[in-house]
Amino acid sequence: MTVGRPTQDEVLGYFDTLSNWGRWGDDDELGTLNHITDDVRLAAARAVRHGRSVSCGWEIAVPEEMERSTTACPCAAEMPGAENMPDAFHNDRRWGFSNERLGIFFHGNTITHIDSPCHLFWDGKMYNGRSHELVDAATGSAWAAVTAAANGIVTRGVLLDVAKVRDVPWLEPGEGVFPEDLEEAERRQGVRVQSGDAVLLRTGYGRARHEAGAAGGITQAGWHASCLPWLQEREVALIGADTPQDVQPSGYDDVLMPVHAVSLVAMGLWLLDNCDLEACATTAAELGQWDFQLAVAPVRFAGTSGSPVNPIATF
Repeated sequence: MTVGRPTQDEVLGYFDTLSNWGRWGDDDELGTLNHITDDVRLAAARAVRHGRSVSCGWEIAVPEEMERSTTACPCAAEMPGAENMPDAFHNDRRWGFSNERLGIFFHGNTITHIDSPCHLFWDGKMYNGRSHELVDAATGSAWAAVTAAANGIVTRGVLLDVAKVRDVPWLEPGEGVFPEDLEEAERRQGVRVQSGDAVLLRTGYGRARHEAGAAGGITQAGWHASCLPWLQEREVALIGADTPQDVQPSGYDDVLMPVHAVSLVAMGLWLLDNCDLEACATTAAELGQWDFQLAVAPVRFAGTSGSPVNPIATF
């Protein structure tokens, strides 16, 4: 263990010391999204100073990440069942359409998606002390599902470009990001993370993925568990990264993904996995502006533990 880094017992203690259970009431499912107040959203709107928007999500490739079935009907009158449609539809012989059936396994290391608190359990419990038994294989989760964020997540986003701070194109797999990296990025970029912010961590993996494609295996750069108290102290509402968040290996035998586990279960901290932050970083550097309005609109899939998303940063 590196000097100054939390021991495994200290990380396991985060489930208690960083817990937000009951902080916003026993029935709260929003967790750290409660930090996004009306005033925070108004401040996020004021972060729009140039009117330029960029996507922070990856295009979803086919067929690796989805089951896809496309039907094209060149003429509406020829489609099956057209005879049962209203006359105006049936008689329009120039109108055609395409239609898809998509099946997506969005959790994992490739698709940009959001994790809601019901995505992980620890000792059989979800955020705010609810039992994992509230998750049913047929109907999904009755607690802290992605629909808790049905009104969307609109707040100030802050990009912390740690690859730039370390003067490397990207962090190597297995390299962790620590609180001192976050504070050095703040200092160099002239920005400070505040209550209600979404913090997006750039390790540079997006650049590597653009140049060489998605890497296999589970070794990756990302947040080290030592960042969790820092995120709690700053009252961060949402974190994202250009990897699936946790540095892997985590360095802890008994908690393989401490950032995921402590964030979702104890803190109720929502996660944006697998962002593409290259356009965001390029725009931020060009404009000299490292904060922006971030908008994330999860699809309202009933009972699901997350959703594919396309986060939009507007400078």
